[in-house]
Amino acid sequence: MRRIRFLAALSVALVAAVAFAADDRIQLPGAPSLQPELVQRLWKAWEDAGKPVHSRHRRPGGRPRYLNRLVLEANPYLQLHGQNPVDWYPWGEEAFARARREKKPIFLSIGYSTCHWCHVMEEESFDNEEIARLLNRDFVCVKVDREERPDIDAVYIAAVQRLTGNSGWPLTVFLAPDGSPFYGGTYFPPDDRAGRPGMKRLLAAVITSWQKQEGAATEAAESLRDALRAAGPIAGGALDELVLRRAAVHATQLFDSTNGGFGKAPKFPQPHVVQFLLRYAQRTGDRTARHMALFTLQRMSQGGIHDLLGGGFHRYATDAAWRVPHYEKMLLDQATIASAYVEAARITRSAEYISPASETFAYVLRDLRSPQGPFYTAEDAQSEGQEGKYYLWTRAEVLQAVGPEDGPWVADFFGLADNQGPAPLSIPVPAEDFLRQRGMSTDTFMKKILRVRAALLAVRGQRTRPSRDEKILAGWNGMMIAALADAGAQWNQPEYLEAAKRAATWILEHMQPNGRLHRSWVKGKLGTPGFLEDYAYLAYGLQRLFEATGEPRWLEESDRLLASMLRLFWDNEKNTLRFTASDHERLVAPPWVIEDTAAPAPSSVAALALLRAGHLQQNAQYQERGRAVLVANSGDIAKAPTAYMFALLALDFALGPRQEIVVVGSPKREDTVALWKTVQQAYLPRAVLVLHDPQDRRTQALLPFLSRQPMQRGKATAYVCQNFTCKLPATDPEELSRQLAALQEPPSPSQP
Repeated sequence: MRRIRFLAALSVALVAAVAFAADDRIQLPGAPSLQPELVQRLWKAWEDAGKPVHSRHRRPGGRPRYLNRLVLEANPYLQLHGQNPVDWYPWGEEAFARARREKKPIFLSIGYSTCHWCHVMEEESFDNEEIARLLNRDFVCVKVDREERPDIDAVYIAAVQRLTGNSGWPLTVFLAPDGSPFYGGTYFPPDDRAGRPGMKRLLAAVITSWQKQEGAATEAAESLRDALRAAGPIAGGALDELVLRRAAVHATQLFDSTNGGFGKAPKFPQPHVVQFLLRYAQRTGDRTARHMALFTLQRMSQGGIHDLLGGGFHRYATDAAWRVPHYEKMLLDQATIASAYVEAARITRSAEYISPASETFAYVLRDLRSPQGPFYTAEDAQSEGQEGKYYLWTRAEVLQAVGPEDGPWVADFFGLADNQGPAPLSIPVPAEDFLRQRGMSTDTFMKKILRVRAALLAVRGQRTRPSRDEKILAGWNGMMIAALADAGAQWNQPEYLEAAKRAATWILEHMQPNGRLHRSWVKGKLGTPGFLEDYAYLAYGLQRLFEATGEPRWLEESDRLLASMLRLFWDNEKNTLRFTASDHERLVAPPWVIEDTAAPAPSSVAALALLRAGHLQQNAQYQERGRAVLVANSGDIAKAPTAYMFALLALDFALGPRQEIVVVGSPKREDTVALWKTVQQAYLPRAVLVLHDPQDRRTQALLPFLSRQPMQRGKATAYVCQNFTCKLPATDPEELSRQLAALQEPPSPSQP
């Protein structure tokens, strides 16, 4: 009886195996057959993910025809390529071992989930069976998300920059089996187009060269590898106020006096340039620097790069006037751009800068905040296969949504003409000029525009929303924490402060097992150990959160991260911070990320965080290391100051004069709140702020100088100090305001 049951079970298993082979077999074009065990894992992963289908290649019944190893990855960008006919591998030893074993070059493709041209290349080439056959036959194919592995991206984008003079994403690189690059580029169409070689011709040329001239290709790869290994920061420049002046002059030369911003199209926001100019103007009284910064923010907020309905900013504009963006929305961009508007609002107290920032925060809290509290990475540029479709309007659509009475002037206000196709909303004529031309009062306009916005949002809400990349990146969250903290304290917005604290708490509790911060978290899985960017950005964010709230936990955690950062990333030979730590994978060359891009350079953020913490905590090592980072980059800064604007924010702080503003009193008392509100209205970018509850011994243990600053006669008391030399204690907000105003007065106005 037992034997009969065994044979019956065996028969069922054999039938199931035959059914599996017939229905579930996966044969990628031109690739070796996948092992049955791997195929089973791929189908299970696909089912566990909810059986998504996002490929045009389908089986009878609708299932995807192809699955590859990327289906097994948690990373959203890699999963997007999991149904390509390409035999993709994630970055790792399995791919490199196969390349060495088969003596094949590696085809490396680097991108990110919200990159429009990455989607285009995937649709045109990686979902193309003919191109997939060439890739699978001749190469070992590897896919990387640059947001999760910025170290890999930094090495190979530097290689492509050296090879071609250009770089960007998607990044396409051909590697020898040891990882050394020998050729590369960015986007390639499937066939020759507009002067670009097509992918088919490119692959044929590369594999022919590799097979017939492998020695020459290997030699070229080794030469480029050696050049990458020799790269790094260059010292030898001066670090004085003249450097700041030269940077302001250079910014003036790049300034677009018509549209704002710096340089030509495509035009990126560059918020750290704006912040530098605001601080330079405060230091020197330079009216031109202030104008360039504020005018840039004004024009950005009026352009299509700004989502005028839902809040937030798109990544960059394709034109000089900010009207036509690439539509992805990145968390890091929201943080840095909002910070620039918050800084401008502190100076001007104008709704012109408060509104774009508050709308950006509303967008982030509504659409990018996870249920747990931290913030997701980005929203895609496209929906339903079309870039920007969610955000585009025709004049007829606006007229239908708003109605015949207001529709015509609304369409005019947002720059929509009768004869144009779908376009993003922008404000080509400033509102005050538009109202004057129309004879409309400001009160009438404000009442109507609220109804208009609600009507347009209701229509847009029926559209298919772009997909969201739900990675949580520690560093990017750090910069958003900083932005929310600054705005929350300045505008007395508890919602912002609570959101910042909730995000910080979750990251500290879930993304640093055994005390080592990790880069990413996706669906319960931690990514690689954190890079310098993660430590620097998060430490800076927690530092700003302490200065906004006075809660000692955030200073303690920031201090712990800074100490760990110095231990993990300090390079004694170059006397600066490396991007990777000793426990990171060793790549063919060390990655250096020392210039600002759309993001501030991690080493520059680290320098500013170290200098601020060193001054506040009177920690000599932090101050020395912060200055050393600037010295290590000083030669580079001298050559191209506008590429190092965040480093110049750190230099501005280092040069001083620096202030220490302390309010002592229970945070719940009205007199304490009144003094703290007064402090938050001052623009003192070189000040460190402390809200100190005298009952809190933790803060006093961290900052011993507080023992010399007690409450006066039982009243909340403010101490306004410069380099720890203090004015008379102030218990009256008006007296405090006078003391702060004296510190804010710049020299006589000058030109750069």
